[in-house]
Amino acid sequence: MRYRPHKNSPMTTDAEVDFNSGMTAFEAREFVRAMHFLLPFAEQGVAEAQHRVAIMEQNGLGKVKNEFQAYKWMKAGAEQGHALAQHGLGFMYMQGDCVAKDSETAVYWFTQAAEQGLAGSQTTLAMMYEKGDGVEKDLDAAKKWYQEAGN
Repeated sequence: MRYRPHKNSPMTTDAEVDFNSGMTAFEAREFVRAMHFLLPFAEQGVAEAQHRVAIMEQNGLGKVKNEFQAYKWMKAGAEQGHALAQHGLGFMYMQGDCVAKDSETAVYWFTQAAEQGLAGSQTTLAMMYEKGDGVEKDLDAAKKWYQEAGN
């Protein structure tokens, strides 16, 4: 995913270069460099940057682990409709990582991501319906989400 500050801009901007440098650094596992480039975009409300910063904060990648910041950034990205951030937030609630365990809230966030077609969330949601974890046990709903995920 690329950051484009101006939809009609034919030229590459400094901001686009910085965002792409941050994404490249993240993928190369150069987390100190990635944080340097991506944090300003997270602060400006770029959901993809918020998601990546959350991952680095949650796992102590390139810095000391900070669960509060991890939750803050993951939630910010999730609230903007970023499917991977919604999935990540669902796992935080499901596992009690960075936030109090809350299976019902986990189901909410997995559903948001699953409805956008994220197979991992669809599968996780299916398992939760199958077990009755955070929702009433519903084998039909579980089957539906397994099928959506291609399982």
